[in-house]
Amino acid sequence: MSVETATSAGAAVATPPDERPPLHSGDRLTRAEFARRYALHPEIKKAELIDGVVYVASPTRHRQHGRLHLILVAWLGVYSAATPGVDGSNNATVLLDLENEHQPDALLRLEPIHSGRSRVTRDDYIEGPPDLIVEVAASSAAYDLHDKKRVYARSGVQEYLAAQAYERRVDWWELREGVFTPLPLEADGTLRSRVFPGLWLDPAALWAGDAAALLATLQRGLADPAHAAFVERLRRAEQGAA
Repeated sequence: MSVETATSAGAAVATPPDERPPLHSGDRLTRAEFARRYALHPEIKKAELIDGVVYVASPTRHRQHGRLHLILVAWLGVYSAATPGVDGSNNATVLLDLENEHQPDALLRLEPIHSGRSRVTRDDYIEGPPDLIVEVAASSAAYDLHDKKRVYARSGVQEYLAAQAYERRVDWWELREGVFTPLPLEADGTLRSRVFPGLWLDPAALWAGDAAALLATLQRGLADPAHAAFVERLRRAEQGAA
């Protein structure tokens, strides 16, 4: 199979497989070169550039990643649908700086009009730090819990949630003075976002694979007066910008 790349004149030319520059975990590249090579390898489904180092994802397992990912995306999707002004995405490319091009499992973001620090570029990527990033990590040894976490804090991601499949543990941090600080577990066993009022998570339901219970907890958060006040604040900001 050949891959078409654009020449400087705008015409497309075929690049034979044996002439494509490789893209391997551990390669050290600029973001521009990483993006060029990634585009030449459609067989690679997920690769990220973290502080200038390439990470090519391994095949994804169902129970350890795929199922958790699906439930968390559904959770974020329901919240976004109930909160006009909140934007979400699944596996979208995020451009953080010249050495970091990530593809987080899921995210929520606010537009700059709502004090968000990310934007959607003309070529439909997210540039700048989203307000919440969610990752499913195979274990506490995964780079999600170390390299990525440092980059997210440095870049100004306001909240970071990591679901660790082997440990059956959820860590949810908020950024305080440039450092990620754990959000407290509430008396009812929920974790609750500070950036997105009403976004409540029941870790026990997540690990049980009980999507209905997870969404029931979210509905309690959406019924909380803090969520209604947040929606009203977003609405007023939109009206003020009109």
